[in-house]
Amino acid sequence: MAKVKTAFICQECGYQSARWLGKCPTCGKWNSLIEERLDIDISLGEERTLSTAKPSPISSIKPQPEERFLTGISEFDHVLGGGVVAGSLVLLAGSPGIGKSTLLLQVAGSLAVSGKKCLYISGEESLEQVKLRADRLRIDSPELIIFSETNIKEIINQIKEIEPKFVIIDSIQTVYHDGFSGSPGSVGQVKQCTDELFYLAKSKRIPVFISGQITKEGAIAGPKVLEHIVDTVLYFEGSRDHLYRILRVEKNRYGTTSEISIFEMKSDGLQQVLNPSQIFLEGRIPTAGTVVVAPLEGTRPLLVELQALVTRANFNLPRRQASGLDYNRILLLVAVLEKNFNLHLENCDIFLNIAGGVKIYEPACDLGVIAAIYSGVKNRPIGEKVMVIGEVGLVGEVRGVTFVEKRVSEAEKLGFKTCILPSHNLKEFHEKRKIDLIGVSTVNEAIEKLHLGRA
Repeated sequence: MAKVKTAFICQECGYQSARWLGKCPTCGKWNSLIEERLDIDISLGEERTLSTAKPSPISSIKPQPEERFLTGISEFDHVLGGGVVAGSLVLLAGSPGIGKSTLLLQVAGSLAVSGKKCLYISGEESLEQVKLRADRLRIDSPELIIFSETNIKEIINQIKEIEPKFVIIDSIQTVYHDGFSGSPGSVGQVKQCTDELFYLAKSKRIPVFISGQITKEGAIAGPKVLEHIVDTVLYFEGSRDHLYRILRVEKNRYGTTSEISIFEMKSDGLQQVLNPSQIFLEGRIPTAGTVVVAPLEGTRPLLVELQALVTRANFNLPRRQASGLDYNRILLLVAVLEKNFNLHLENCDIFLNIAGGVKIYEPACDLGVIAAIYSGVKNRPIGEKVMVIGEVGLVGEVRGVTFVEKRVSEAEKLGFKTCILPSHNLKEFHEKRKIDLIGVSTVNEAIEKLHLGRA
């Protein structure tokens, strides 16, 4: 028999309250708490008693090696940390129309060709619609089984009966549990259905991939607790107006985070971009206000073009706008630039952009921001085959960065001739390189080495 409990649940973050509140105390959203009935099935807990595990000293525990298998799509395997882990629950989130279903269907098709039985469950499309997409992607393997269903109990029954090696559910917002109130996609439904899939994945050692929508703010639609349940969270980013898509890992219990892979959307599906640095620098014209920097995405260095546009302000309050960069970090670097070079930027609008839609989260590109803005102010271009690396402190000192050898090696592969980097990092290079390494200790020294002149 089931206990019935009523609670007011925030549809944004999953916060629960015994009474209605106008504003959620956790996420701050207004009118987001909706009353839902939570049915707790006591018998369900009894069924989930898996084993008689006992507390053990950590020294006596022998870890088992992770059971992984490759999907056949190397860039997809890269973000997962080297392949799919058996028994893992992975969430792929992205805005509508970005290509989540296409990517998951291609992964299933690749695994099916290798002989692994895959079950693709669609809650958004009919079997005919999935078949049309599969034909466009040239997927026609008998090992790929398509199933259109939204009832979680029926889905689990079919998984147990078919016993696939790989399961995809597209999407979690369309799946519902008939033992719980609320429409599909509500907090209670999403949480319960995900919990059921998590238990199934662990008990049967079947990797389960679920897709999910994101909100306008870029957060996963549904309760925040969804991110805590799953083992891995992948974000599929990009614009429907552009060809390139970025697959980014935000959480990974079986690998590193912040890894990215690049895909190109074509008429026959998503194609891997095996050399993303070359793609992002393709067609680059070295003009004033542009410079090449090397952010590190997880374990992969990525060469991108940083662009700065400095114009006269038309209003009393100058604009500072950054796309792909931390806004507060930009304000700090502009202040350092004004202080060290006696520049007066209070009458200038400054716009910064990372070409290709890449987002940079590390300070290793600080010196590149300084160089690009200064180049834009003086209207003097930086050399075409010059890369700039370095973190900048408040007094204008250039600090060392991590994994500098990886960044320099990536620049060498693309034919760069000069790299401006912190003097502190020069000691990491013991052999002569093809690229000319120039160490700097201050932003003033960096501008001088770039031959941009002084203010």
